[in-house]
Amino acid sequence: MQRLSGVDASFLYLETPTSHMHVAMTGIYDTSTMPNGYSFEAFKEHIRSRLHLVPPFTRRLVEVPFQLHHPVWVEDPNFDLDYHVRRIAVPAPGGRRELAEIAAQIASVPLDRNRPLWEAWVIEGVKHDRIGFVAKVHHSAIDGAAGAEIMTALYDLEPSPPPRPLPESVEPEHVPTDLELVAYAVRSRLTRLPGMLPLLGRTVQSINNIVQNRRDPLGKVGAVPLTAPHTPWNAAIGPQRRVAFARIDLDEAKAVKDAFGVKLNDVVLAVVAGALRTYLDQRGDGVPDDPLLAVCPVSVRTEDETDAGGNRVSAMFTNLATDIDDPTERLRQIAHNTEGAKSEHNALGARMLTDWGEFAAPRTFGLASRLYSSMHLADRHRPIHNLVISNVPGPPFPLYLAGAELVAAYPMGPVMEGAGLNATVLSYRYSIDFGFMADRDLMPDVWDLAAAVNTAFEELRSAAGRKSSASTSPKAPATDPAAAANAPATDAVAAKTPSKKAPVKKAPSKKAVAKKAVAKKAPAKKAPVKKAPAKNAPVTA
Repeated sequence: MQRLSGVDASFLYLETPTSHMHVAMTGIYDTSTMPNGYSFEAFKEHIRSRLHLVPPFTRRLVEVPFQLHHPVWVEDPNFDLDYHVRRIAVPAPGGRRELAEIAAQIASVPLDRNRPLWEAWVIEGVKHDRIGFVAKVHHSAIDGAAGAEIMTALYDLEPSPPPRPLPESVEPEHVPTDLELVAYAVRSRLTRLPGMLPLLGRTVQSINNIVQNRRDPLGKVGAVPLTAPHTPWNAAIGPQRRVAFARIDLDEAKAVKDAFGVKLNDVVLAVVAGALRTYLDQRGDGVPDDPLLAVCPVSVRTEDETDAGGNRVSAMFTNLATDIDDPTERLRQIAHNTEGAKSEHNALGARMLTDWGEFAAPRTFGLASRLYSSMHLADRHRPIHNLVISNVPGPPFPLYLAGAELVAAYPMGPVMEGAGLNATVLSYRYSIDFGFMADRDLMPDVWDLAAAVNTAFEELRSAAGRKSSASTSPKAPATDPAAAANAPATDAVAAKTPSKKAPVKKAPSKKAVAKKAVAKKAPAKKAPVKKAPAKNAPVTA
């Protein structure tokens, strides 16, 4: 038995009939690498063989009577794998749009709280003899880093790995009685109570730090909630979803990062910001005068908590500088904004949100969420934020599920009440994959936003190419200014030199996925990279 942390439980309390608090990923797999060819049973049996390595897959919730405390996880004595692993076919022609429609339908259905909170759908009929695989897990069980740990357990680093040792048989876990749950809840509350006063003192000091920083003319500041402009997707949401995908080249994104001296996460935010501008212009709504405001989840997981599961996550608010027309200036402003957001996040305290979550009142929290949703209160005030943008670092080497090679991985995060759009990003091998989850009625044309991703990225690549050319072209003699003025410029970033990437070597250990190990690649004519992208990106849900 394990009690949910306050942050884990908050995702249960935030869930309403229209707001589903699960995270998901749509993967595309090449089945030609499977040793014995594709079969649905092979996928299901592979998952069965790894269940002992993924505790959230076999645990279900048990509520404490009278909601005296957060629920607890217990091993499900009636676990049924057939309920959780299912099969469906995508309609012809089986492209990304058809796959996304299936993923949206799966994401529109809440998980059954009487069973372990996850599902996996094998989707047959995808183009080029590939299959889709949609997995969804409740956010109360995992965050972005915990999701990487699940990938470590489920995936292999080669199509035919050596057999793993079988788990030792264990006695079924005792399901606690109501009396035991009440006694456990009371003890837990009493144990935590002495920590409230020190936490209150730290909170007052943290708020004072932020106030002093904002009074300092040279202080770096982040965005403020409830200052976001209205957009078509900022309204009370419904239960149905739409999904769209996009992809950009990872090495080219690194080249943009290096050209401007910013973080890779700043480039991702700038790409989303540029895509949103294009999307709003094409709709005819126009870009708001005030910059759009994004919530970016930030991992606060320590090395000691690597295998702890659950959520170790906080959040920072940053504006996306969408009021700036020039993509170069927009990127620089976003980099400045994220520095301020990180500074205030650190001043507040990385664990402040998780610490206060332990004292949340389950009944009050849950009632407030349902009341806010049912009364459509999100329509009656300025948006708290415009969207959530999560950047999850993934492995730079290939992964295999039941022997099938993962070709693309599109993550999908939940939309929040009042903000019917979520953009979740995952780096994998040579690409950065974007998964957009949107309210079906507020953003029926979410594929137009996905299409604008490459337009926004091309603007940044062109700007980086001009900057690179200006900094590397030879200077003319001081006595001949005309020569300098007429020096030819080349687009060093935009002009891709075709080069076949060498096969990636097998990573030295399975923990490499969670630790974001960097795989070696054959030299290519691209900008040198000084850091792995994972170091620069905040992690989510």
